[in-house]
Amino acid sequence: MFEFKELDLLTDGEIDLRIEEKIPPDEKKGYVPVYRYRITLHDSENSIGIIVIRIGYNENLYYGGNIGYFINEEYRENNYALKACKIIKDVAVAHGMNKIIITCNPDNIPSRKTCEKIGLEFKGVVSLPPHNEMYQRGEHQKCIYEWILG
Repeated sequence: MFEFKELDLLTDGEIDLRIEEKIPPDEKKGYVPVYRYRITLHDSENSIGIIVIRIGYNENLYYGGNIGYFINEEYRENNYALKACKIIKDVAVAHGMNKIIITCNPDNIPSRKTCEKIGLEFKGVVSLPPHNEMYQRGEHQKCIYEWILG
């Protein structure tokens, strides 16, 4: 039985991750537990973006990734996504995960650069299977990056 941990405020002293939602798994849909955080500048309440971490491994996560993030346009080009990923890694470690998958669309150059700056291993571009929800929404390929923890 999965139990969420008390990881409601995470920080590196420059940005904070403040828990917004803990979403339980939905085994019928193949969804794993999710922590959803609001990203703020340190000691601020103003959101500069969001980041989620999905705990576990399955086919959905191979294509969709363990981490997803979005930085508001006016805060981009400050490496906040990179910093948030480095902070949120601790959630994966707390749950005993030994790797994190991050995916993005091949044309999403900023996300690809973020993955490269973190030092993730590029595993390649893969085609989504037709039964995948992202495929059904019109996406057809993903870049797969792997982050070995430890």
